[in-house]
Amino acid sequence: MAKARPARPGEAAALTALVMRSKAHWGYGAEFLAECAAELRVREEELTTRRIVVAEDARGEALGVASLEDGGDAGGPDGGGSPGTARLGLLFVEPSAIGRGLGRLLYLDAVRRAAALGFRRLLIDADPHAAGFYRAMGAVPAAGSPPGLVRFEVAPAPLAAWARAWTGGTAAVHVGNVAEFNAQFADASLDPAQGPAHDYACLAAFYSPRPAALLLPRPVPRWWAGAVGRPLGWGPEVEVYDGLVERGPGLSEAVLARPALAGRVTGYGLPLVPWGRTGPYARLAGVPWRPDALRYESKSAAHALFARILAGGGHPAIALPAQWRAGSRRAAVRRVATRARAGESTVLKSEHGVGGSGTTVVTPGRVRAAGGARALLRRLPRGPLLVEEYVHGPADPDAPRDLTYDGFVDGAGRPHTVGAALMDVADGGYRGAVVGPGAVPARLEAPLLEFGAAVGRELAAAGHRGWFDVDFVVDAAGRLAPTEANLRLTGPSVAFMAAARLDELRGGGHLVRTTDRVELGARLSEAQLEEVCAGLARDCAGLGAVFVPAIPTGAFDPEPWLGVLVAAHSREVLDAAGALVRERALAVGEGFAGAERGQSSKSKGEAGLRVR
Repeated sequence: MAKARPARPGEAAALTALVMRSKAHWGYGAEFLAECAAELRVREEELTTRRIVVAEDARGEALGVASLEDGGDAGGPDGGGSPGTARLGLLFVEPSAIGRGLGRLLYLDAVRRAAALGFRRLLIDADPHAAGFYRAMGAVPAAGSPPGLVRFEVAPAPLAAWARAWTGGTAAVHVGNVAEFNAQFADASLDPAQGPAHDYACLAAFYSPRPAALLLPRPVPRWWAGAVGRPLGWGPEVEVYDGLVERGPGLSEAVLARPALAGRVTGYGLPLVPWGRTGPYARLAGVPWRPDALRYESKSAAHALFARILAGGGHPAIALPAQWRAGSRRAAVRRVATRARAGESTVLKSEHGVGGSGTTVVTPGRVRAAGGARALLRRLPRGPLLVEEYVHGPADPDAPRDLTYDGFVDGAGRPHTVGAALMDVADGGYRGAVVGPGAVPARLEAPLLEFGAAVGRELAAAGHRGWFDVDFVVDAAGRLAPTEANLRLTGPSVAFMAAARLDELRGGGHLVRTTDRVELGARLSEAQLEEVCAGLARDCAGLGAVFVPAIPTGAFDPEPWLGVLVAAHSREVLDAAGALVRERALAVGEGFAGAERGQSSKSKGEAGLRVR
């Protein structure tokens, strides 16, 4: 395995020769190379001042070289340098080693070192032949290119402070116990088989910016961890334990039932990060368990908490919708019918639901079409119902509507703000989110963060430890209406984790979009899906974007789909990559003989534990 190390005394001549061989690889003539020789020469006295590093293979052979230099006169087109500016002066790879990931290794090392040294701007004046590489690595085209070169810019960034606090700055063991968390509430609106939850457990890949191991209920394709890990900078040491639960929700219990596995994942000495806390997870992790600390997962309890916070004043941009607890089905019918006659829409909620399950928007037209409120409610899940005022949104259909605050309470009881996200919600169902600069307008972001932080302080005082979010809708007056709290990891949390990791690797300012369900035009084999995902990763990189197959297991369902994550440094590139993914996903199968179009059920493959 290749690694980057500082250049050693006495290597200057050999590194110069490597640089010249690499430059010549692109077909430049002898006269041009002679003109470049002085500029490309590596001198012994510069090995330290230019911060030169070498990429070497397992045998110690030098196969690449890079330098991280002070900005000098590259600080801007006006020639004024800046102490916050660095320059990637060299990045060359031995021609025989091109394509083996050494350029990526050196580039990521340079960005990491620039961030650690306090540089906030990294300039790259690239050979035109290398422009595609830098674009694929996330560097952004910049003005002021010198003659014959292409200028790029990167904003080196350390790992976000909240991300360091989340796991103490270390890698973590990710426990994909989505179904286990849901099952402890026994809500009638939740799928008893927890099939969708087992698919969603694949998001365990993103429970922190840097995993040491993943524990997954369902088998996942053997290539999948590599497809996720390459853009997120995972090393080969990340272990995947999948196929742990054939039936039922009990992932933590399945691990506890395998003493060798339980001992291995707890013996790392690293934090365990679950989707959400449960009694079995607490036994596995050896942490205290207080079921009452999850009481605000209840939608009525969360509503009461919001009301108490607002009663204290200080949140003029927050407007809490009215909510009534229906004592009986008949009481719910009466209230819905009364509101429908008055022309008002109503939101019906179960006490516990995930991803929009158990939440139904009832319009007057829908009541009439069903033959009355009683007939409509007969079709909804049994169990307690909450009746809530429907919040009408802005008149502009393109205005932000569904937002969320994400944060967490650490083990010492200190709340931390992570950020605000724009959610994609349709018919009450969550479909994905966007995080990053400008994802949420500043006029909405400021009051959202302030109120979310107030909720975090209350949750900490109530004993909650771990992740939480607060969901909002924007009303017609532009105010924020809090609708529920979730005391677990969330869909948007996945985007925040990926953004933190990509910012650390590729430079700050990433926009990240998660889409839980992208429809596939056909059901493919594992090998065919790998080919599709590799093509999407390659073509998105050509746009300057990152593609990650976040949820692969749905691709083998009778109606196949794929959960994806796309990231870029601009909204234009993000949208272009998203459109590319959707188009290619619908077209899959056209190029594969034998691809199925949703007929038979998925073959589960071997049962039990697979480790890799």
